Amino acid sequence: MEAVYLTFILVLAIFLGFELISKVPATLHTPLMSGANAISGITLVGALGSAGAGSAELATVLGVLGVTFATINVVGGYMVTNRMLSMFRKKEGEGQ
Repeated sequence: MEAVYLTFILVLAIFLGFELISKVPATLHTPLMSGANAISGITLVGALGSAGAGSAELATVLGVLGVTFATINVVGGYMVTNRMLSMFRKKEGEGQ
């Protein structure tokens, strides 16, 4: 019976997340993603703990996968945020 409850929570979280993200205006998308990157940093710390815990081999493999995907997410997200913010910087020679 516990699997039914966990599946219900997963489906509810997917639906709620989709509804919330679809209502975000385009101007707030980059700050929202920057905050999501900070959360991925927390995920990265948890994955590092799981990978280095010395538990079962499956837990170590999943921890390494978690570290890999969280690192890609954090680095890529900050690259996109930096690129977006650079669009608002003044170019050299402008406004003088």
